Amino acid sequence: MTSFVTHLESALDGTHLPARTVQTVHEGRPLWVRYDLDAVGRAVARDDLRGRSSGLWRYRELLPVDDPGCVVSLGETTTPLVDCPRLARALGVRRLLVKDESRLPTGSFKARGMAMAVSMAKQFGIERLAIPTAGNAGGALAAYAAKAGMSCTVLMPEDTPEVNRYEAGLFGARVFLVDGLINDCGALVREGAERVGWFDVSTLKEPYRIEGKKTMGLELAEQLDWELPDAIFYPTGGGTGLIGMWKAFAELSALGWLASDARPRMFSCQADGCAPIATAFDEGERFARAPDAPRTEASGLRVPVAVGDFMILDAVRESGGRAMAGAESAIRPRMRQAASLEGLSLCPESAVCLEVLADAVAQGHVGAAETVVVFNTGAAQKYVEVMRTELPRLDRAAPDWDALGAGA
Repeated sequence: MTSFVTHLESALDGTHLPARTVQTVHEGRPLWVRYDLDAVGRAVARDDLRGRSSGLWRYRELLPVDDPGCVVSLGETTTPLVDCPRLARALGVRRLLVKDESRLPTGSFKARGMAMAVSMAKQFGIERLAIPTAGNAGGALAAYAAKAGMSCTVLMPEDTPEVNRYEAGLFGARVFLVDGLINDCGALVREGAERVGWFDVSTLKEPYRIEGKKTMGLELAEQLDWELPDAIFYPTGGGTGLIGMWKAFAELSALGWLASDARPRMFSCQADGCAPIATAFDEGERFARAPDAPRTEASGLRVPVAVGDFMILDAVRESGGRAMAGAESAIRPRMRQAASLEGLSLCPESAVCLEVLADAVAQGHVGAAETVVVFNTGAAQKYVEVMRTELPRLDRAAPDWDALGAGA
């Protein structure tokens, strides 16, 4: 397993930094990992993938890990691309596919980024990791750190979903609840890097989570026989997955692996209670400003300040897509719609994508004849607060058969 990484590059100003040394950010902004794609093309052909095992490590030539002994894996699999004809009809598109990332270890797409970040941390000899989280990232890091034998500290807002709070501790992490938002947790993690000596694995504060997330794009292209969809709808908090996929499509294009030059229009989806990226898009800005009172029950979208805001907006605009906000009030109904029509347990963040898709169709941004992919980034079962509902009671001695038979 030999990496084809040539250097790291500032996403803001293009400054080159050396690879194979510990790097974080450049002047507070994220870094790209760059590869010798000509060498990749000589080392592997697209058809070579057919004989490889399932999962993200099948794309090893486009990943940064040099030493196979440093790979930290929990058995990541290729996630299914589920055809949803009833949901497509309800939302007004020809074909709707849901890429169900909830099948990954710890039940969310965060497994991809953490597998890569922890593997690289192991390669660099890092032993102590820390992260701020408002959702699935904390549990994912805790699990991969446990597998790698590293210590892990997780800081999360007090109102983080219950399952997310407990799972990180179950995996052996030291978990603390903070009286603030994820950005307040992030500030403490940054301070702790100096005071305590842990390594900050925050979103885009190290270069390698994005390389794990980009495998969503590599995998999607391969599953669709290298013909990309018309549009992708992606729930956007920190935006690593959207940025990573756009990077993946560029690399595949440079390799000549795509069936055509056409790339998807990328739709960044946020809830209207916390929509800094959508607001910046509407205002024609490259950088987003934090909303005054960010609030949404889609906890993964409650990111008032994204360090990669300009990267998200650049990708969206370059693709011809949009950054849009869906109604907070639609989250639970859209979760029920996906579950009842297709048997899919969408997380609240991805339910927002359905609402945004409906709005995009109504506004003419997506055509009725198009193929759309929505990413389900986590399992609904991890959000018991949003799933909770009052259920009718049944007297077993005198059951109400009219109620029982209703709708049968």
